[in-house]
Amino acid sequence: MTNIQNGPFIVTGASGQLGRQVIDNLIAAGASPIIAISRSPEKLADLADKGVEARKGDFNDPASLPAAFAGGKRLLIISTDDLEPGKRLEAHKNAVAAATKEGITHIVYTSLTNPVEESPITFSKDHSDTEALIRQTGANYTILRNNLYADLVLTGGAQSIAMGQHFAAAAEGKAGYVTRADCARAAAAALMRETGSSVLDITGPEAVSQGDIAAILSEISGKDIPYIAISTDELVQGMIGAGLPESMAKVFASFDEAIAMDYLSVATDDLENLTGQAGQSVGDFLNANKAALLTPQAQ
Repeated sequence: MTNIQNGPFIVTGASGQLGRQVIDNLIAAGASPIIAISRSPEKLADLADKGVEARKGDFNDPASLPAAFAGGKRLLIISTDDLEPGKRLEAHKNAVAAATKEGITHIVYTSLTNPVEESPITFSKDHSDTEALIRQTGANYTILRNNLYADLVLTGGAQSIAMGQHFAAAAEGKAGYVTRADCARAAAAALMRETGSSVLDITGPEAVSQGDIAAILSEISGKDIPYIAISTDELVQGMIGAGLPESMAKVFASFDEAIAMDYLSVATDDLENLTGQAGQSVGDFLNANKAALLTPQAQ
């Protein structure tokens, strides 16, 4: 695909897993100049040889953002992962305000599937409020409503195979799981090529249930891995018992609750239309990572 827009292209959260993959996609496509923003720019030192400028920027330190965004044209705001109530939205407000002040012409934002107030996902409203802030800037925007990462299924799947059972509090609901790599491709494509304003659902090719996932794990492991539906409270207590802080356990459990209520049962062609390539299915992703699923260290 051609028709790359004029940069500079700014990627925030550049030292994180998603941000780093976005930058790799931009470099591969020949986009330039690229500015990588991180709270720890020293982690990006290796990118200098690839022509990428690393800058320090922290959404929680608004004074750091004008210099970080200076001269940029197209900006990717990768949502922060702060679980403290209100802190994520405040950080996003700082980023959007700085983008407006520095004259950013196009904002790409990684949002969430169905970010409605009624969603049980604990930070859903942070996303809907951030989307509203971006719409109010007057800049063009691409809002990428990413579904749940299939990468999370990889971690949980290794545990399920080890236990011989796949536990979840998702009832019979489905989710349009999408790989982090596909989300990175989508973000890079939007940053480079999208014009105007749009809201896109970035999903895998089909929505799958936990029963479907258990069947895939059974096939990969060569043993029967039944899906055991449990309550949200049971899931929370199980994660706490495994050493997860209660606040984080409730966040993860809220994903299952959202699946059970069909808030995440979304599968579209938006990813393929945006990038020219369909997303990887959960089955193909798990089979491609079969070794990790079956390796004790991954459990």
